[in-house]
Amino acid sequence: MSAPAHRDTAPAWWAVSDVTSAAIDFGASNTDVVFRSPDGLRHWTLPTEGQPDLSRVFRALSAGDVTASQCAWLAVTGGNRSALPPVIEGRPVHQVAEVEAIGRGGLALSGLEAAVVASAGSGTAVVRATPDGMRHVTGTGVGGGTLVGLSRLLLGTVDPQEIDALARAGTDTTHNLTIGEILGQAIGSLPPDTTAVNFGRVARHAVDAPREDTAAALVNMVGQVIAIVAINAARAQQLEHAVIVGHLTDLPSVRHTFEMVAQFYGAAIRIPEQGGQATALGALLSGAERFAAAPFTTGTGA
Repeated sequence: MSAPAHRDTAPAWWAVSDVTSAAIDFGASNTDVVFRSPDGLRHWTLPTEGQPDLSRVFRALSAGDVTASQCAWLAVTGGNRSALPPVIEGRPVHQVAEVEAIGRGGLALSGLEAAVVASAGSGTAVVRATPDGMRHVTGTGVGGGTLVGLSRLLLGTVDPQEIDALARAGTDTTHNLTIGEILGQAIGSLPPDTTAVNFGRVARHAVDAPREDTAAALVNMVGQVIAIVAINAARAQQLEHAVIVGHLTDLPSVRHTFEMVAQFYGAAIRIPEQGGQATALGALLSGAERFAAAPFTTGTGA
């Protein structure tokens, strides 16, 4: 799927380069492409199939009716990108470390100068992103892959849109125990209806729950874990903001969970629109910056 041009997303980075170029993020589940031309910025996504190679580069670009020869240069990140050649169809390939791409993309979409950026993809990587550079600080194996995998087991579906629709129609407390039930009152900034034990009710006794309630409980668990990891990382790094990007943010039910956790903990979390393009966008910005400083004619390493 492709997204329309967004000229107002982050004015500070839009003018970095007007050279026609493309960046590809080879994620574990999705491959994202961001294409920059004088007509604007376009983003599209296709399923990941195997490790990066020339055929995957061509398929990723052709999904948006783009060829490598249309671009002044290409940027790649994610996956085993080092297996790709330094030049494709006469165009230099800029390899961008995924940590750098996550950080730069998250800051660009959020409009912040410094933040912890959590990339919620199949798993979740958390990056400290500041003007001084990008650094991986923590992460969790819980992510979109967790949600989809458990949904296969418990809901009989791996369709993210169906999972989201079910979750928005369900109630997580059919499965979860709340703080109010455990303690009889709020604790700190957490209200009584906050989750105390994910799937704790099922641990006590069998529950006859509809698919909607099971989906809601799964989204609640995955979203809470990611949001709390991001909040704690921001506080440990002494940064005011946490930014959450990645395709998991495409789902309204997950975004709502992130927002509720931020509210409960009094934390500043930003969840940009089009967060699935963040890592590819970060790779594009990195390549554009290097091109502006010294137009390159051969591939560069990460």
